[in-house]
This record gives sequence, C-alpha cells and structure tokens, in this order.
Amino acid sequence: MQASTSTVWQWLSEIPDPEIPVLSLTDLGVIRDVCWQEGTLVVTVTPTYSGCPATAVISLDIETKLRSCGIDNLRLDQKLSPPWTTDWLSEAGRQKLKDYGIAPPVTGTRSTAAGGRIARLAGKETFSVACPRCGAHDTEKISQFGSTPCKAAYRCRACLEPFDYFKCH
Repeated sequence: MQASTSTVWQWLSEIPDPEIPVLSLTDLGVIRDVCWQEGTLVVTVTPTYSGCPATAVISLDIETKLRSCGIDNLRLDQKLSPPWTTDWLSEAGRQKLKDYGIAPPVTGTRSTAAGGRIARLAGKETFSVACPRCGAHDTEKISQFGSTPCKAAYRCRACLEPFDYFKCH
C-alpha cells in the first residue's frame, strides 16, 4: 500500500534543515512536490541556491527518512527553475527563525527589478531589519556574510546583541 501524499508531506516536515535545525525542509520551502508515478514516490527538491553545501545532506536526509517509513521505490528530482526564493519560507518558518535568534527576511525586499538588485549588491538597501531579540529597528549590518552564505551579520544598537539576518533571495 502506498502512503498518501499528505502523509509523506508530514514525514518530510519532520526533517530538519542541516544548517538551521529549527526549520524543517517544508518550513524552508525546498520541497516543491510529492507525487506517486507508477509506484515510485517522486520528491522534487529545489535547493536554496545551486552551490548550497547542504544539498547532498538534504537529499540523504530525505531518502533516509522516507526509507525508514517504508518507502522502497523513491526518486529525488532536483528542480532548479524557478530558483528557490525566501518567499517560499512558511510563516511558521519565519517565526521559528525569529524565535531562534535569526531575523527572517524583511517582507517586500526581494526586488526582482534591476534597481533593487543593484542597491542590494552595492550595500545600499533601504529597509530596516528588526532585532529578533528585542524587536528594535535600530540595527546595523556588520557584514554581508554571516554564519552561512544565506545570512548576513547584524548588530542591534538598542540591546547591543549581534544576530544573523536571513538574506532575501
């Protein structure tokens, strides 16, 4: 008997992201589709970016989890287009980031217009990142790169605590 796709989604929601373990792979939005094709479970995954070092671990974790749940016929498909975006983070995932001390991406800052990309690359972003600890918006970027390539290092001027900001992609 085949597990329902809703059951498979539930199993996948139990797999933590290897870089930010408070997020599940479904919170992160990297699982794009789950379907049965001629008796084979096909899971479609979009990595956060093509060079993400966690991609192999994510695939292994998915395979290990689903095989432990009795899935024998499994195929993992990687889909690079459309590319992953922070818009795919679930609301629960955004809250989990904040509770963990990582500022989630600021809504509306993922501009696809050339001006938005140029401002971001030039470090002239005009949005405010709230401190995940005290909520203050008096924060400053310390470095474009934080503990992983998808995060930037910030500091709160109000509580003086450093924190990571999950950059918009």
